[in-house]
Amino acid sequence: MKLTLGFSPCPNDTFIFDALVNHKIDTEGLEFNVLLEDVQTLNEWALQGKLDFSKISYGVLPLVLDKYIVLNSGGALGKGVGPLLITKYEVRSTNIDEQTIAIPGENTTAHLLFSLAYPNAKKKVFMKFNEIEDWLLNSSPEGGGWEGAAGVIIHENRFTYHLKGLLKIVDLGEYWEQKLNVPIPLGGIIAKRSLDKKLIIQVDKLIKKKC
Repeated sequence: MKLTLGFSPCPNDTFIFDALVNHKIDTEGLEFNVLLEDVQTLNEWALQGKLDFSKISYGVLPLVLDKYIVLNSGGALGKGVGPLLITKYEVRSTNIDEQTIAIPGENTTAHLLFSLAYPNAKKKVFMKFNEIEDWLLNSSPEGGGWEGAAGVIIHENRFTYHLKGLLKIVDLGEYWEQKLNVPIPLGGIIAKRSLDKKLIIQVDKLIKKKC
């Protein structure tokens, strides 16, 4: 039996699915047509009900529960590994509401956490996560008062942004943890509700063998 499976090329996802898609474990007769995409594309596909199984941002989960259920295996909760709000310029975080902010997808957890920290920020541009640093590096001051744009980064970029001369404004994951005293809800794996329940349980257990 062949099933569609989507996940991102980030290290967390490739680790979770490596054994399953490369037959390092017994897949019990199941084959997977794998689609590697950025997380926002996967979120949009989930909204469309496109794939049988998919990694998604927890930020989009409430919008897809009519089509999908969350698996027990492979979910990502974290501490100290959340999105960062960064900039090319020295900034005062109190002025973020007035600035243009790059977000790695409208339905991402990064957008959810940013919106929690800055609910009045309106000037948002959505782009792929790997384009945000270059967008910032190519930005220029925009007018009076505090100047400059900012962006939210995720995945491994949060550990390397400073090597490009970029500056942290705030750790959005840390803000979440301090505000709610719970781990950061990063992402999970979903399965189509229309699939046979036994099949969903089977895939869940296969993912668990690696996780």
